[in-house]
Amino acid sequence: MPDEARSAAEESLVRKLRTRSLSISEARQALRGHGLGNGVIDEVIEDFCRRAYLDDAALASALVTSGVERKGQGRVALARALAQRGIPRDVVDAALDELPDDDDERALEFARTKARSLSRLDNDTALRRLVGQLSRRGYNGSVAMKAAKQALRETGPSASSSGVRFVDSD
Repeated sequence: MPDEARSAAEESLVRKLRTRSLSISEARQALRGHGLGNGVIDEVIEDFCRRAYLDDAALASALVTSGVERKGQGRVALARALAQRGIPRDVVDAALDELPDDDDERALEFARTKARSLSRLDNDTALRRLVGQLSRRGYNGSVAMKAAKQALRETGPSASSSGVRFVDSD
């Protein structure tokens, strides 16, 4: 009977892995739902790791790449997302170390795409909202503020009509 429970749990895990990559922690949680003992769960996890069905480092690397390229996320948001998936801190740090140190450029790129839609707002409101959007994407405060200010300077009527104008009377 225990072999049948293990086989059913393994089959269930394989089905889950066909639809979505899982961290070792997520796989362990899925196996617990089948009522297996810790020793059996460890054996299954070891077997799946040996077959490369489970690989936290590869998963972390893929999630970092996806988060940066598709979602424009910063390091903080990426670290949070990986931690939520149960990926160990050292693996998270290694995956983030692979990133080029261009948070400033990624933040500015994201800010430029959002700044146009905020052009109808006054500058303070637009700045506050844009910094908020960048912060939720995982950029730290100084990076978010710098990118938001630059993007707002570059776009919209505020770029040409900010402050006092002096007219040359010649």
